[in-house]
Amino acid sequence: MMNFDVTPGMRRLGASVLGMEAIVVALMTPVAIMIGKVDPPIAVGVGCGLAVLCIVAAGLLKKPVGYVLGSVVQVLAIASGFMVSTMFFLGVIFGALWVTAILVARRVEGATKR
Repeated sequence: MMNFDVTPGMRRLGASVLGMEAIVVALMTPVAIMIGKVDPPIAVGVGCGLAVLCIVAAGLLKKPVGYVLGSVVQVLAIASGFMVSTMFFLGVIFGALWVTAILVARRVEGATKR
């Protein structure tokens, strides 16, 4: 199994990405209902459920499981594009921000340890 050290910078940047993403996926709900003509219970379940997953993942970022859940959230955000097509694009953007947040924080904190 790979060694995955969680750093404070990774937690901060990861939580920032997930916090912004929670807002975007929650706001996807009315768009799915009004424009996508998705049944309201399904739209609310997917949009709000994904927002809650973002918040839970952000709360778990002190442990590696938080990063696994955060990565699952990124895949689900992209998949939500089947409800609202714009989410394909936004999901990819958030996925890129997620990966960048982890890599940049590890690189910066690794450089400051030297």
